[in-house]
Amino acid sequence: MEQTNFQLKKQDAQSHEWDARLHRATRATRKDWIGRGISYLCIGVIILVVASMLWFITSKGIATFTQNHVSLWKFLSGTNWAPDQGNIGALPMIVGSFAVTFAAAIVATPFAVGTAIFMTEISPNKGRKVLQPVIELLVGIPSVVYGFIGLAVVVPFMRHLVGGSGFGIISATFVLFVMVLPTITTMTVDSLRAVPRHYKEASLALGATRWQTVSRVILRSATPGILTAVIFGMARAFGEALAVQMVIGNAAIMPKNLISPASTLTSQLTTGIGDTIDGTLPNNALWSLALILLLMSLFFNALVRFIAKRGQLKNGR
Repeated sequence: MEQTNFQLKKQDAQSHEWDARLHRATRATRKDWIGRGISYLCIGVIILVVASMLWFITSKGIATFTQNHVSLWKFLSGTNWAPDQGNIGALPMIVGSFAVTFAAAIVATPFAVGTAIFMTEISPNKGRKVLQPVIELLVGIPSVVYGFIGLAVVVPFMRHLVGGSGFGIISATFVLFVMVLPTITTMTVDSLRAVPRHYKEASLALGATRWQTVSRVILRSATPGILTAVIFGMARAFGEALAVQMVIGNAAIMPKNLISPASTLTSQLTTGIGDTIDGTLPNNALWSLALILLLMSLFFNALVRFIAKRGQLKNGR
């Protein structure tokens, strides 16, 4: 009887020991906890930084309307930009930013799509060996170099071609065209390569030519991805500052045509932010321009997500 009780106690002690071992954190588990904690910490820091930036720019940007009591409608629709005199009509910069952005996207998209088709469907080997290094080279060139090339080549060319000073929206368009071309081309190539191979094989099996397959099957299937590439290119063009500043003329007036000097939100910010005093109307007005840039960036991101979601729903059907 005593031996039986002793064995039961021994088994119970062993059971408690094994249960403690099972619940004890191993070395791998502790490393997993540390890694998870570091990941959460990094995510928290990123969220804090982004939230701080949004709060800072928003608080600075709305000071024009809350502290200086400027009408929002007057700010957005006014055409006279003279902050020292109390006139802060931002419409010329808004129109200039959208003009160079849409013009650059319209010019760059056909070249980007054509290059992407050549690299994926016509001559993939030559495209990978020749065009891919060129595109990567264009991506790595600093903005100031594009600006100097535009100042030395594009502006004199436009001055000789159409007259005037050579500075203006059309000069900025040509510079931005070269700058956004690698972005749109790279993302379009990825979209074309993501089209299922059996789409192409089925089209060719039905007797379609290569061009019919490309234009009516591959391009249509890759449309959401191509639109996403164009939106990303427009976002890059909308936020470009230095290169545009060097060729657009920096005249804060309503542009009458594509060859007249103009100004953008970014060029006005870079030229004026160093000449203002914090808290004054000119400084607050520039922060309001920065707030418009932030809102447009958020809009472009939301538009990209919307197009991507619609593309997923379309492919799911």
